[in-house]
Amino acid sequence: MIMVRAIVRPEKVDEVMSALMYAGFPAVTKMDVYGRGKQRGMKIGEVAYDELPKELLFTVIKKEDKDFVVETICKAAKSGTKGAFGDGKIFISPVEEAYTVSSGQKQL
Repeated sequence: MIMVRAIVRPEKVDEVMSALMYAGFPAVTKMDVYGRGKQRGMKIGEVAYDELPKELLFTVIKKEDKDFVVETICKAAKSGTKGAFGDGKIFISPVEEAYTVSSGQKQL
């Protein structure tokens, strides 16, 4: 199993969640987060915003589904046809173990 963590624009989160649901990956955890990427925030007039709002989506999937899920997220989260700075990032990590809280059963 692997964990996919995707940081996306708040206005794109519904599209990403819907795309994942439609693709057969309904189990997603969502968190509001703030941060900055390479663009170091943004400046509007004299005001600098160095922490921008984003959404962090987590899902745990089978390793063989990784490319499909990453492609699904990228398509749904991209701004316009070419994308833009600040559209987000996707991080992949191995998951050693997972358990269901109610039953205590280990997941495969």
